[in-house]
This record gives sequence, C-alpha cells and structure tokens, in this order.
Amino acid sequence: MDPNLLVGFDTSDDAAVYRVAPEIALISTVDYITPPVNDPYWFGQIAAANSLSDVYAMGGQPLTALNLVMFPSKKLDMAFLKDILRGGSAKVLEAEASMAGGHSVDDNEPKYGLAVTGRVHPDRILTNCGAQVGDALILTKPLGTGVLFNANRSGKLPYAELEFILPQVAALNRSAIAAALKFEVHACTDVTGFGILGHSLELARGSDVQIDLIYENLPFYPNALRMYRKGETTGSNKANRKLAEGAWEIAAQRSTAEKDLLFDPQTSGGLLLAVPAAQTDDLIARLKKEGVATAVRVGEVVAVDRPFIRVV
Repeated sequence: MDPNLLVGFDTSDDAAVYRVAPEIALISTVDYITPPVNDPYWFGQIAAANSLSDVYAMGGQPLTALNLVMFPSKKLDMAFLKDILRGGSAKVLEAEASMAGGHSVDDNEPKYGLAVTGRVHPDRILTNCGAQVGDALILTKPLGTGVLFNANRSGKLPYAELEFILPQVAALNRSAIAAALKFEVHACTDVTGFGILGHSLELARGSDVQIDLIYENLPFYPNALRMYRKGETTGSNKANRKLAEGAWEIAAQRSTAEKDLLFDPQTSGGLLLAVPAAQTDDLIARLKKEGVATAVRVGEVVAVDRPFIRVV
C-alpha cells in the first residue's frame, strides 16, 4: 500500500487522507443527499454543510468544493436548481473554501452534494480509532433529523414546526472543530446516516473499546420523540439496528420510540468527540463560547474488553 495514503479503506473514517508533503496532507471526501425539505435553498445549504462536515471530522480545513448535481430538468423549473446551487455556494463561502466547478446529470429525483478537498497536518489527523479508556464523548448537535424530515413529508409534522431547526441543521461544524482542536482530542467522527448508536459503535470498533452512552444526556430536536410515538420512522432505522446487532445493550427500560431515536439517521449532524474526561467541562464551555450552544457530554469510554455500546 502507498505509505502516503494515511487514511483509506482500513477504517470507517469520514474521508481519505493523502500526504503530499511532510507537513501537508490532503483530505478527500464526497457526499450527496436527496432533498430533506422542499425549499431548494435550504436543501443546498444542508447538503453542502453535510458534505463539508467530513473534512472537519478529520480535523481539517476545506479548500475546494465541486458541485454534484442530479436534477429532473424536464419536471422541475430550473429556478429550483439555481436556488439549490446558491445555497450550496453560500456554505462553501462560509467555510472559506473555493467553489471550483462540478458535474450534473439529468435524473428522476433531485440530489445534491459536494466533492470536497481539504488540508490537514499529517500529525494532527483525527480519526475514529484513538478513543481511550477514561475519555468522555461530547456531541455538538441534537439528534432526530431523520424522523422529522420524514414526518414533514408524510404530513405528520407541519413545515412551521420544522423550519426553526433548519439553521442548526445547516450550521457548519467549523466552529466546533476549531474549538475542539485546542484540546486533546483522541478521536472524532460526525454523526450522520448510522445514527448516534451506529457512529458510536464505529468509534468503539475503530478504537477497540467499550462505550457507555448516557441516554438522559442525549440531545434531541423538539418533536423527534413525538413523531416516533405517532408511528413515523425512516427507511434506515431497521438497517441501522441490524448493523449494530449483538454489539449493544440498553440498561434501563425504554419505549420502542425512545430506542428508535438511537438509530435515527442524521443529515448534517454534529461531531462526536472523544477527549480526556478532565477536559470535558472546559471544552464544552469553549464550544458554547464559539456558538455551539447544544454541546453536551453524552458518554464515556469505559473498557477495552470488546467493541460494544451500552446505553445507560
């Protein structure tokens, strides 16, 4: 294997990292999503933030972005496409990166995202493989976007009940990683399609540790639990649960809806950071000072017995 490929297929990390000089490594990632909401500008912003997040999760800074667009040009007005791209471009500019082109195809359903190149020092790459016993886990955004977006599409949740969380969903993880890098971060990932339990399990497997998730500390967006109680779900919950089969347990009695939230797939979710427990309070204070108001301690690394998640 090429010794300059510092992060590749071996782990379930968020991006590839390739060393190009003694002090420079390039981060490469690509992601795209279907519309979480009908508003094309919000769609563009959320999709771009979701794509850029993988660079932040590796501890890097985005440099360039390429649009990835699938659009039904014969079904939808091209003004919708313009607004999607405008939203994506706004997030790339906010990230202080350069929009450098892209590619589009005609498709039956709109899809949008970015191929992003970023930069990181080879000695300061964050992965999901470094969590240590005694670490605390900090999460920087609430959970529940999967069921909320589905509930809005199915008519169970009015758009007005969803709209007020969109700025937080579309927020870059830029401030969060900038604050975290001032501390001793042992491992990091962002919480996206596999849900909080799935991504915690990836971190546990990558680090060969057991993690306790503290259910009462998990932050959920308003209405998320209510939507599961009303019978709403997502297309990923069942698959996410199956991926974690045999590798998790829940200590307290929880309802089906409460358990479903553990597997809710996130779009443009927050960072999950493993840091020494003694640094937790200072890091959370710093995150909140930088505008990451919902940062909270959600778990701890408790053993090296086996990769396992216990929800307490």
